[in-house]
Amino acid sequence: MINTILCFLLALNGTLMPRNDSNQFVLEPIPYEMNAFEPVISEKTMNTHHGKHQKGYIDNLNKMKAGTPFDTLNIEEIVMQSKGPLFNNAAQAWNHTFYFQQLTPPGTSKPSPELIKAIEAKWGSVDAMKSEFTKTGASQFGSGWVWLVKDKDGNLEVIKTPNADTPLTMGVTPLLVFDVWEHAYYLDYLNKRTDHLDKMWEVVDWKVVEKRFNESSK
Repeated sequence: MINTILCFLLALNGTLMPRNDSNQFVLEPIPYEMNAFEPVISEKTMNTHHGKHQKGYIDNLNKMKAGTPFDTLNIEEIVMQSKGPLFNNAAQAWNHTFYFQQLTPPGTSKPSPELIKAIEAKWGSVDAMKSEFTKTGASQFGSGWVWLVKDKDGNLEVIKTPNADTPLTMGVTPLLVFDVWEHAYYLDYLNKRTDHLDKMWEVVDWKVVEKRFNESSK
């Protein structure tokens, strides 16, 4: 199943994270101004989250993989085959890239009828799915992530993962993720994680989620 997920992700993106001519993973720019997600996510949070935290994971990953058998692998292969600090930085780099690629300015995107149908088949309504998603993310003790995934039978599920853990290693296909590490929301929402999660729906690029959903069905 893990190989199946890897094939899906590579078909969808080639690989989620590109390299430069020096074989180093690179921090891709956000395709919007850093203040484009306000008031849901402030410019200060975006600059810190993307420009410092994500950059730090990528920089550490590049240092750790240098001169090892992991040096020529793509990011997905490193995540699936590594352990310890290398895994932590590779998985965090992958999770954050997946997260940043699904953001769009507030109020500019909504789920397609096909995706709504799949969500309603599981939860009865999009609002019910959002409610479970928010509750699941809010209940994650400490740092981590909350995901919308498709399982091996094609069913949609909401799951949470602690720290750097990722669906890539769990046999399910990720479609959507919200970050519940404090660096993703504390500057804007302090300790009100639920408020952060509720507002995040305004900046989801459902076209990206739909593309992931459609590709996973092939």
